[in-house]
Amino acid sequence: MNHETIKKAEQIIADRTVKNRKYNNEICVLTLIDENGYPYSTVITPGRSDGLTTLWFGTNAESKKLGYIEKNNKASVCFPSETYNITLIGEVEVLEATDENKQNVMWYDGLDHTNSSKIIIFKTKCYSIFLVTEEDGIAEGEL
Repeated sequence: MNHETIKKAEQIIADRTVKNRKYNNEICVLTLIDENGYPYSTVITPGRSDGLTTLWFGTNAESKKLGYIEKNNKASVCFPSETYNITLIGEVEVLEATDENKQNVMWYDGLDHTNSSKIIIFKTKCYSIFLVTEEDGIAEGEL
């Protein structure tokens, strides 16, 4: 396991969350399993991260993602770019969005804070990291 590569990946993820908003492209790809057993991928903005272990996302209560999660909680999250690829594999759960967790965890100024929102929590089971740097970094493992 390459600890330096993992630390860099954790920083890349943290920089792309709504809480930090360091970049304009704070998106990643969340892949779930649809009702027919096929992968369903969607671009989504991570609200907050805790290293590689946990990511929080906000979504509308009417989103079809919630039905997919209800039937199968297995998921993956990918942060792609020309200079890195960080893929996390794990499980998701859905929480009701309260005023406190919407403001402290998820949303940013200007986003509609409606009562019809949900929070998706992603918990990483394993990861695959590839960083193209002066010293290429590769790490794979389980948490």
